[in-house]
Amino acid sequence: MDALTRRRFLISSGVIGGSALAAGAGVLGFQELLRTAEKVAAGDVEDGLPTLVLVTLYGGNDGLNTVVPYADPAYHRARPELAYAPERVLRIDQALGLNPMLRGLKRLWDAKHMAIVLGAGYPKPDRSHFKSMDIWQTASPGTPAPTGWVGRWLDGTKAATETAVSFEPALPPMLVGKSRIGACVSYRGLVLPPGVTPDVVSALGQAEPGESEMQARAAASYADLITMNRVVTKSAGSGSDEQSHSGGEAVPATGTGGDNALTAQLALVARCVESRVPTRVYSVSLGGFDTHAGERVWQETLLRHLDEALSGFVDRMGRTEAGRRVTVVVYSEFGRRVRANASDGTDHGTAGPVFVLGHSVAGGFYGEQPSLTDLDDGDLKATTDFRDVFGTVLAHVLAGDPDRYLGGYRAQLLPLLSSRGR
Repeated sequence: MDALTRRRFLISSGVIGGSALAAGAGVLGFQELLRTAEKVAAGDVEDGLPTLVLVTLYGGNDGLNTVVPYADPAYHRARPELAYAPERVLRIDQALGLNPMLRGLKRLWDAKHMAIVLGAGYPKPDRSHFKSMDIWQTASPGTPAPTGWVGRWLDGTKAATETAVSFEPALPPMLVGKSRIGACVSYRGLVLPPGVTPDVVSALGQAEPGESEMQARAAASYADLITMNRVVTKSAGSGSDEQSHSGGEAVPATGTGGDNALTAQLALVARCVESRVPTRVYSVSLGGFDTHAGERVWQETLLRHLDEALSGFVDRMGRTEAGRRVTVVVYSEFGRRVRANASDGTDHGTAGPVFVLGHSVAGGFYGEQPSLTDLDDGDLKATTDFRDVFGTVLAHVLAGDPDRYLGGYRAQLLPLLSSRGR
């Protein structure tokens, strides 16, 4: 097939995919990313370095129904229809328990592979989704910042493109620096028109003589998507060690950001880690947590998906030396208000829990659970500055100076990470 015919086919066939468009525009493709492992094999990049996976829960996850203060009467008084009865929660101590949908995370907690940072937030909280998420991603609560905290680390280390990768539909601000920027490799696969098979698309990805570099890259990116589809499909059928994946259950999403296929994104991260790709930071996301109405069913669906995706990923990472060096941080832009609203939901709040998972994590609680009676205009008062969490992983996972990359904030480093798995 000559280059012109192939180009016309690619445009007119209806084959679409985020990575195809991205690779054609000069953004790193999945196959290109996998090939960066050759740098490690050749000794051009140091092997055995820790990896950070950042999981963003867009929409403002209700932390009080995630890490549940089941023994506190104030919790039950504030939300009588939404509060979980003590016998339903997965108890982790005499005061707190996990949402009943988080059975996989409870198993990781029992194995000391999960830490919970309580009451994470920032001074003078903003209840706007977009402003609050911007604050978390730039780590700059006081003044607007043009760069993300990971982006500043990329600048400071003069990092290569593949050092930070997002498997989200769009590059998040936290991976943007002044002189360096992370790569965006969307997890989304192929939508094939009738009569077009994956084998046909793979054949179209072969090099053709006489075509421009841009045409070659655009065409090759479709074959790239075939590889991505295989990785994602294989993962969806495997599940975790003790649970099966929920298959086709619909996961809600909203206009507040994120996507609804965390398992697919983490499958691509796992493939890269196991292939010894030299990426140090991965960004993935799950959207839909803006639960103003009918929260119980909505949040439980999302938390079930989160639980299966995270527990399956951490289980898989435990099988390899590289995987045991992976640390996962799960956060949302804010929690919800303490009192339920009239629509069986909750409105925008402030502080919430942060999960840190992995085989190098020193499991347990960090920080203090906020009071449910000493409130700030009906909202929780943060007891841990979120920059202490990011400062800790900057120092201990990325070997960076938190003062330099957190805008001069003096982070209180948390003893989250142990020597296990290193």
